[in-house]
Amino acid sequence: MTKKIIALVDGSAYSKSVCDHAAWIAGRGAYTVELMHVLGRREGGAGSDLSGAISLGARSALLEELSNLDEQRAKLSLTRGRAILEDARALLEDTGIRATEHLRHGDLVEAISETEGDAEMVLVGKRGEAANFAKGHLGSNLERVMRTASKPLFIASRAFRPIEKLLIAYDGSASAMRAVDYVARSPLYVKLDIKIVTVGTATDAMQKGLEDAKAMLSAAGLQAETGILPGQPEEALGKLIEEARFDHLVMGASGHSRLRSLFVGSTSLEMIRACKVPILLVR
Repeated sequence: MTKKIIALVDGSAYSKSVCDHAAWIAGRGAYTVELMHVLGRREGGAGSDLSGAISLGARSALLEELSNLDEQRAKLSLTRGRAILEDARALLEDTGIRATEHLRHGDLVEAISETEGDAEMVLVGKRGEAANFAKGHLGSNLERVMRTASKPLFIASRAFRPIEKLLIAYDGSASAMRAVDYVARSPLYVKLDIKIVTVGTATDAMQKGLEDAKAMLSAAGLQAETGILPGQPEEALGKLIEEARFDHLVMGASGHSRLRSLFVGSTSLEMIRACKVPILLVR
């Protein structure tokens, strides 16, 4: 049975990047793509009851007009959602990638939870429909998806560029080792230029962990360099990505060192916010 990847599209500036990255992933891994657009409960026609905002004595015609407006808005959202999916499917099929469309109603996180069971990974854009107006902020649903998705989560950058150089952030945690294992087993990373780095003060344990990670990749036929960087993870990794022109970052979704601070608490999205390349989070 051919595995699938789920690509979330919302019609934002990031939707094309999600499709381009989905095409790259599906092409290298022989996956099918399930395109998903989720209509919120308000968009899907379950809007709030506006009648409570009407003063006493309002005419029934006004209430009927408000109801009609809700219905029209729901129909427009449905039409727009279908158009978004059709455009995304056309983009993928132009590259020779098989794609299906899935228009869902309800909560985004619930929709992912219900459909990701047989998926290889989930793809989402770094930002959503307000991307052009809030460039310092991430998509409002991204953190919720990050915390709940059980499958690897691929966070697409604004624009696609061919992925040739891969950086793996490693801190010795269980999720970091699973990230390395995922790279070792995945067809996506064959023949890429790979480097494994950790951030902090060099210790014998840290060096051994890097060597173990390198050996795991070597056993799968993948060659990798290793390195230890001083400083804070988001700053050190961001600088390395920029200066060495890495195209993609893979890391565990949680850890037991300072890398963990990237995914919990007040600095949970700092790395993703600062990083200009796509990121794969592995639980």
